[in-house]
Amino acid sequence: MTEMRTATGTTTASVADRSALRSGLVLLGFLGLALVIGAVGAAISQPAIDGWYADAAKPMWTPPNAIFGPVWTALYISMSIAAWLVWRRPASTLRSRALTAYGVQLALNAVWSPVFFGLGALIGGPGLWIALAIIVALDFAVLATIIRVGDVTRAGAALLVPYWLWVLYATTLNAAMAVLAS
Repeated sequence: MTEMRTATGTTTASVADRSALRSGLVLLGFLGLALVIGAVGAAISQPAIDGWYADAAKPMWTPPNAIFGPVWTALYISMSIAAWLVWRRPASTLRSRALTAYGVQLALNAVWSPVFFGLGALIGGPGLWIALAIIVALDFAVLATIIRVGDVTRAGAALLVPYWLWVLYATTLNAAMAVLAS
């Protein structure tokens, strides 16, 4: 690469290096945020998984507990990459809307585990119904995020589809457990 001096005296190579560094740090930020939300959710959920959840009536399509951690880790990584792909695009109203939708769904995602496992432990069936309301809102929020992200980057939207499918599946599990607990 041929280096050129800019008006400020920096070289184009150093500007590109700083831009790449910033982009990498933003990706790490998105990954860190999502993985922290996942880790906090797992830490809150673990006592319930070994407690009331182990004995709760579950639908026959409930996967083994060991499946959830790896699946959620992969989904959090793909969600983070999707958000990063949006962030990399030039500032615009569409980009802002996509990142806002991403933030809303991430917040709902962060709330669901403590409500499902925490209220499920404290008040049983009614807690599962409250969690169901949250995860249904999450279903719609993820769909809205896919649409908004798709306005900015099709690859980012595609990365969110497996997440949406998994949340829809989790919704069926939540709904069935709420019914079975009633």
